[in-house]
Amino acid sequence: MFAELAEWVESNDVFGPQRHRYGDDPEQVADLRMPTGDGPHPVMVLIHGGNWRAQFSKTTIEALAVGLTQAGWATWNIEYRRVGNGGGVPATGADVAAAIRALQDVPGIDLQRLILLGHSSGGQLALRAAQKAQVAAVVCIAGYCDLREATRLGLGNNAVPAFCGGGPDEVPENFDAANPTRHLPLGKKTLLAHGTADEVVPPSLSASYAANGQRVGDSCELLLLQDAGHFDVIDPRSEHWRTIEAATARLLEPEPTEHSPGEEA
Repeated sequence: MFAELAEWVESNDVFGPQRHRYGDDPEQVADLRMPTGDGPHPVMVLIHGGNWRAQFSKTTIEALAVGLTQAGWATWNIEYRRVGNGGGVPATGADVAAAIRALQDVPGIDLQRLILLGHSSGGQLALRAAQKAQVAAVVCIAGYCDLREATRLGLGNNAVPAFCGGGPDEVPENFDAANPTRHLPLGKKTLLAHGTADEVVPPSLSASYAANGQRVGDSCELLLLQDAGHFDVIDPRSEHWRTIEAATARLLEPEPTEHSPGEEA
């Protein structure tokens, strides 16, 4: 699938990209793509997955960057230090936060319409970064929403303990700091999208996070995509992605106003 998407990117990427550095480490870079037309443009920060491991890079989500830019978004596809090249807790999260802050220096974008989008382990990074960043909303696709449950299930060949630097009993402070479900309410509009046929990260993680978020007053939407697998949801050619894209755009719509009894709408 990724070979096909790489060919699709090569045929459709007419936007750049422009490489930016947000730190001194070779991994601290981001690719900016700007849509055609007058700005300022809404901006999507893309945070790739890959179990936080060094062998997986932002190229895994590059097709989404191209597809979103075609749809009128400025996209900021970030790289960050990962397990095997200096990453882990807390370095990886610090990189994501720094990459988001670097957008302050980018002209032509509307930071009031900034959304974080993360896939798989990138979903965990997006949810945690949204806690402190000034963002309009966060989209977590097939995400690691609960690190303790992911550890219990052994997801990603025990990727979570490798990311946290040990198991939950060895480094509980790292687990608690990095675990999205431990930091509810988030206080930001949240979309959790997950394929029902995902065999990499079970959709129960997204469903549980959404239920817990709603219980404490967060605006959490759960979008379950029938028969979609773990990577179908980041293929811009798919109907599954188009469903996610439409739901993401709705996150920028203003909240309906409440009217007093007898007041005209």
